[in-house]
Amino acid sequence: MAYIMSIKDILQLNLDIPSFQRPYKWQNRNVIELLEDIYIAIQESKKYDAYKYRIGTIILFDNVKKDTKDVIDGQQRLFSLAMISYYLNTKFTCSLLDMNCSNKITRFNLHQNYKCIKNWFNFKNDFLKEDFRYALEKVLEVVVITVDKLSSAFQLFDSQNTRGKALDPHDLLKAYHLREMKNDPYEMYHAVGKWESFQPNDISNLFDVFLFPILNWARREKTQKFSTKQIDYYKGISDISSYTYAKRARKANPYFQITEPFISGNDFFEMVAHYLVLLEDIEREIDKNEAFDKIKKIINSDNSVGFNYTVDLFKCVLLCYYDKFHNFDEQAVKKLFIWAFMLRVDMENLGFDSINKYASGDFNYDKYTNNIPMFSLIVNSRFHTDVSNLLINVTRENNHARANKWDKLYKELKSMNGMEK
Repeated sequence: MAYIMSIKDILQLNLDIPSFQRPYKWQNRNVIELLEDIYIAIQESKKYDAYKYRIGTIILFDNVKKDTKDVIDGQQRLFSLAMISYYLNTKFTCSLLDMNCSNKITRFNLHQNYKCIKNWFNFKNDFLKEDFRYALEKVLEVVVITVDKLSSAFQLFDSQNTRGKALDPHDLLKAYHLREMKNDPYEMYHAVGKWESFQPNDISNLFDVFLFPILNWARREKTQKFSTKQIDYYKGISDISSYTYAKRARKANPYFQITEPFISGNDFFEMVAHYLVLLEDIEREIDKNEAFDKIKKIINSDNSVGFNYTVDLFKCVLLCYYDKFHNFDEQAVKKLFIWAFMLRVDMENLGFDSINKYASGDFNYDKYTNNIPMFSLIVNSRFHTDVSNLLINVTRENNHARANKWDKLYKELKSMNGMEK
């Protein structure tokens, strides 16, 4: 059975957390996101009559023997909402908060998050508390699915969380930014049309291989797989934000920089389109510019895993450079290529971990010929000549690649650098 309930009503049920459930693991960041979402919903509810804000689905098992509603899915949100309710009214009672909790992780996180809630409200005015009380009763709601067989509950939970195809990070970002545009239906329509014109794999590749790694490497941090946990990096800045950096971002339109924030909503779709075009520019330049024939030939000369990682590294650093200076200076491009491919020469076995260390500037390793944090250097350069005039080392101690297979590549890189004719 599925039905809609207000937050106030669901928290008044005789809820219980089965012993097999994982601990309450939400941290301060998660609770603040929930509070901010509720705050936005409150602002919207003042604009529109009968406005409702749905914050997810809760799956309950009707435990007749215990006369409880066992929470199968939604524990993290329910605990957090119960603590918010208690903060707003210390006379509030809820079976979840009355539980004798023995799990140390749950107890610790409940304690820390309650302090977080108090701290968040301390910086708001007193009127907001009344707004939140009203929202919990009249604005916020959840879809509640109740089943009378535990096996059915697990099957439903599994289908929602594992068996069904999980949304990709960029799909979640699409939904988030469309929600930011809800007051501009025509802009939403055009944004969706633009988005649907892209190939899903191209969008996924843009974030996985280029934007997210460059963002991290420019900060001299190692990157990781781009997942739903990292989408906050691309939620942008609210259009109504009064922060100075938000005002600066608004003035920067329509120009983007990979390492700089953008305004949420339509700018996200414009940004994706912009960087897909920049990647096309790079591919076209390497393919058509005769000055880069040797680069094209080398790129197409091998298809091993480590070599492909090196190709991606070169394209990433070239995108970082092109994003900053918007030119394809021949000397700069060749030096970026040599910097990237000397790593292939330096390593006998090359995996992504080595790429990650090299690109982020982790040089606690004596096998690198070049110890240059190139992404950070580009982002902090003032002129493109800061890159084109770099001294890139192409001389190894024994004058051979670490593995014989790459000796030919080594000689070609030295030739490109003017050391062998």
